[in-house]
Amino acid sequence: MWCRRLACLFKVPCRLSGSTRHRSPWLPGDRRTVLAAAACWHHTAPESLKCAWQLHGDHLELRYANTLMRFDFVWLRDHCRSASCYNAKTNQRSLDTASVDLGIKPKAVRVDETTLFLTWPDGHVTRYGLEWLVKNSYEGQKQQVMHPRILWNADIYRQAQVPSVDCQSFLETDEGLKEFLQNFLLYGIAFVENVTPTKEDTEILAERVSLIRETIYGRMWYFTSDFSRGDTAYTKLALDRHTDTTYFQEPCGIQVFHCLKHEGTGGRTLLVDGFYAAEQVLRQAPDQFELLSKVPLKHEYVENVGDCHNHMIGVGPVLNVYPWNNELYLIRYNNYDRAVINTVPYDVVHRWYAAHRTLTTELRRPENELWVKLKPGKALFVDNWRVLHGREAFTGYRQLCGCYLTRDDVLNTARLLGLQA
Repeated sequence: MWCRRLACLFKVPCRLSGSTRHRSPWLPGDRRTVLAAAACWHHTAPESLKCAWQLHGDHLELRYANTLMRFDFVWLRDHCRSASCYNAKTNQRSLDTASVDLGIKPKAVRVDETTLFLTWPDGHVTRYGLEWLVKNSYEGQKQQVMHPRILWNADIYRQAQVPSVDCQSFLETDEGLKEFLQNFLLYGIAFVENVTPTKEDTEILAERVSLIRETIYGRMWYFTSDFSRGDTAYTKLALDRHTDTTYFQEPCGIQVFHCLKHEGTGGRTLLVDGFYAAEQVLRQAPDQFELLSKVPLKHEYVENVGDCHNHMIGVGPVLNVYPWNNELYLIRYNNYDRAVINTVPYDVVHRWYAAHRTLTTELRRPENELWVKLKPGKALFVDNWRVLHGREAFTGYRQLCGCYLTRDDVLNTARLLGLQA
């Protein structure tokens, strides 16, 4: 259904798994004709139902582990893992893809209970494990998620009783770091307790999981209400829920907050799971979800304060999804920094406003708001691609420090510890 909606939006036919009613725009020929001319199913054994295959004019069809897969012949040649085609030491392709004949077809095909064997016209033999094919096929990827998550509102998060990780365990043990990263990957937020309340110690904390991303705000920043920057955040005013750096072409992936001092009242931090809210929109108004995932917007940051002179523009939809499995991976939501909407035609913009209103309503539901009082010694890591943050107004002197982290390095650290990221 989702694929069909995308196709209608772009006015092009879509390729549906298991369907032959639509002609694929990126594969030549009519699949119905190909299927009609296909040979019968071949089985690894006469009575075997575990694995079967058919050879078609332009692709191989393989049924294994309850998954029906279709592999283009060029794809099968390009992904060969033989020693002459792939460097197993560096995990890099050695084969020159541009040298593969686009009309290539295997000379012989054989499948046993675990392996697919393809012999090509030049005599080269390619071997694929069937489990590898299920994992790496388009059909297999559609059934998987890139990043397992637990979507939450305030009650769900509180009931989960997600523990904070002690600073010493976080810094000195793989177990502590892994527990922290698992919490972060699942919920999009994670806390470290008993951190010495200094900028230097917060920097050491951040570097445990990632390289620090230096931006126009510097490497490590102090955050006070002195209006030293041209941003509402540098005031004592309340801040509505938002994601940061929407005006970057690639918004910063992770943000670290550490309250070093607060002599006054108020100032609680607001956290909202943007993916939870987006999921409610998808269920209630899938067409509006689709519109939010396709309409490109500009976000803009213009600053001329003191020595700070910046003009940043980032472009992208509010919701970003992987096209093969519709998994949401980034929300870009900041009403403060959204620029003039001049990338949307008049006959779409009103529908976009309605969709934006639906998402905003979900984001502002009180039951979705998690309020946290940041105190010296408790550092907060926020997934800026998923969780929106805000702040209530405050009095007195309040000082925070923090930084942005490179998303790739955080995920790299998690994968090296055996987590799916």
